[in-house]
Amino acid sequence: MASHRRPKQPSRTRVTVLTTAAAAAVALSANAANAAPSEKLNKDEVKAKVDKLYEQAEQATEKYNGAKEKQQKLQKDISTIQDDVARGQEELNKLRDGLGSLATAQYRSGGIDASVQLFLSSNPDDYLDKASTLDQLSSQQVDALRKIQDKQRELAQERAEATEKLKDLAATRTELGSKKQEVQGKLAAAQKLLNTLTAEEKQQLAQEQQRANRSSTERVDLGDKTPPASGRASAAFSAAQSQIGKPYVYGATGPSSFDCSGLTSWAYAQAGVSIPRTSEAQANIGTRIGSVGDLKVGDLVFFYGDLHHVGLYAGNGQVLHAPHTGAVVRYEAMGNMPFQFGVRV
Repeated sequence: MASHRRPKQPSRTRVTVLTTAAAAAVALSANAANAAPSEKLNKDEVKAKVDKLYEQAEQATEKYNGAKEKQQKLQKDISTIQDDVARGQEELNKLRDGLGSLATAQYRSGGIDASVQLFLSSNPDDYLDKASTLDQLSSQQVDALRKIQDKQRELAQERAEATEKLKDLAATRTELGSKKQEVQGKLAAAQKLLNTLTAEEKQQLAQEQQRANRSSTERVDLGDKTPPASGRASAAFSAAQSQIGKPYVYGATGPSSFDCSGLTSWAYAQAGVSIPRTSEAQANIGTRIGSVGDLKVGDLVFFYGDLHHVGLYAGNGQVLHAPHTGAVVRYEAMGNMPFQFGVRV
């Protein structure tokens, strides 16, 4: 017999849940349809943001350069100390061999007394501290023991210094890696922004940069014929001029590419003058000059509050420098950046 029972109706609770869910879905669809699309930056806005990222990358670059320079110095110091320790250990071994020979001679002449037996000890300090024992030793024996004492202390100090420098080196390597990641992160963010541009906008931006590079690499009109600060400053400036058109690359010191302080340190090296690697360190050498009007060709000129950018004064309010990623070594008006002071090397 066919069943005539009525089909089970959904509960009131279930109906309410389904109705609410359906209403929410409709509302979400309506909101999605009415939502304004994310605002796309135009070419000039992208360029402004990219320029800011390039500036931040240069800040990190100078910190990276400082950490790299410190790492190289620590490695050199550690190598020197380790060589000193090795030589010192050889000297110590010879001194101990000498004591052994002295003890052997005394044994052959009639045996080794209690005092001579201590000659072969690796730590004679306690023994020498006892005046009564000193009376039992010859002046030759006392001198030999004291030499061992001095050499042991010297080696202990050198080993302790090496240990501290190795710890410092490990921390510096960590900092170096961190700054490198920061630079690369800023450059990647800049590239990501550039990738949002259309092909036509990218081409326009590239053409603008090419025009800026081309016009700025041509010899500027010095106008006031500013003299060089010195013969070596003139030689450094001429060396920098020979690199006009070379690309900016973070951490580079030439001659195929440069960053800002890489160019200035390289240029002065060509003039036979060694200056520090980073812009911050370069700011602390020579004579400081506060006014643009007092600058001479070849003076170092520093920009931004943290002094993360440096170039060479070219005269007539111009700087010769390696500006930033995407640019080349070129001339530029100093008014384009916040000038802080100059330094005469």
